[in-house]
Amino acid sequence: MQGTILIIDDEDRLRQLLARLLSLEGYHVLEANNARNGLRVLEQEDIHLVISDVKLPDKNGIDLTAQIRQQYPATEIIVLTAFGTIADGVTAIKNGAFDYITKGDDNDRIIPLVSRAIEKAQLQFRIRQLEEKVSKRYGFESIIGESKPIKQAIDLARKVAVTDTTVLLTGETGTGKEVFAQAIHQASPRRSGAFVAVNCSALGKEILESELFGHRAGAFTGAVRDKKGLFEEANKGTIFLDEIGEMALDLQAKLLRVLEMHEFIRVGDTKPTKVDVRVIAATNRDLEREATAGQFRLDLYYRLSVFRIELPSLRDRRDDIPALAKQFARQSALKIGKRDVLLRPDFQQKLGQHDWKGNIRELKNVIERAVILADGPELTPELLPYDLLYAGKFTPTGPVFDLAQVEENHIRHVLHHTSGNKTEAARLLNIGLTTLYRKIAEYQIN
Repeated sequence: MQGTILIIDDEDRLRQLLARLLSLEGYHVLEANNARNGLRVLEQEDIHLVISDVKLPDKNGIDLTAQIRQQYPATEIIVLTAFGTIADGVTAIKNGAFDYITKGDDNDRIIPLVSRAIEKAQLQFRIRQLEEKVSKRYGFESIIGESKPIKQAIDLARKVAVTDTTVLLTGETGTGKEVFAQAIHQASPRRSGAFVAVNCSALGKEILESELFGHRAGAFTGAVRDKKGLFEEANKGTIFLDEIGEMALDLQAKLLRVLEMHEFIRVGDTKPTKVDVRVIAATNRDLEREATAGQFRLDLYYRLSVFRIELPSLRDRRDDIPALAKQFARQSALKIGKRDVLLRPDFQQKLGQHDWKGNIRELKNVIERAVILADGPELTPELLPYDLLYAGKFTPTGPVFDLAQVEENHIRHVLHHTSGNKTEAARLLNIGLTTLYRKIAEYQIN
């Protein structure tokens, strides 16, 4: 089918004739004899085009046009009338109609007009579908977790998303700050604008300044042409400044001017450039303490932390580890062409015992490694890294002084390194194989 059309007209004969004509052109055509029935069809079906008479038994077709455009913005409307007037035509177009034509006088126009309207509507439907996919992938729905700390963070982020307030995301490395920044952007009125992310610790001072604010040709060696900065690229959208605590003090002054005056000066330029952009910043540092110590601008800190959200570490939301692990396992399996993998209970138990200093990023890397190493569909503890496999079992929290404990730890480490090959382990330990067997029995090493 080339598209779905709804005809709303109380004249049965004319409506049925037009429906047959459009059906012969390959369109899927639905009919309604009044506005109420037409709106009911719109609730149940994806309609690309509505062709409506002006004079309906229960509503004026021009007023109906405005209602349809408000409720179904991707749907186009063509208004038909037996007695056209310029005033009605102007009002119909203002209310969002694709076109306004007179019955009988425009028979030659109807098919080309419908074709153009359907083409525009289908494009709008595709855009809407893409926006829904982007929202699902980058919105709050993509953030996995049912624990109280993560739910509190999501609740705060949802509330601030609909505003234009500057947001500061804090927390340990790997807690998902960019994921939250993306979700805030997608839930904001700026969602149709660009989302630009920049890591302030990845670039030197001069390069970062040029990347953020752009430069004029000849501003420095190699600047052969004018360059737009990331703030200009993010105009009408959102810019995410990760690791903001790494930014040099003089660049912080330029950032403060953007936040307060909504303008900046390109490198090598003399005139300010206006910009309309929302700033979301992130850091794993204690910016308040650094600002007090003079290592970060205090005025910028106050400006950035208008709305602060602390993201919880993974060890503070251990209940979410199984769900995150399963999601990462599915993603990793899909990436390398494996079927869905299963996480054995003892594998999940080991994940729950680890401290996860790298948080979600570390968990994702561990799961991806396990999926690659797995020969079958199950993920088992043997696929985990050495320090995680024996977490809480024999690794002490403080220094080890007991010689037997040191020896046991070392034997376990070497056996893990050789994947259980005792002959190779004995060679590396520079002891006899019989001695190794005796030690294994003594320390009850499985």
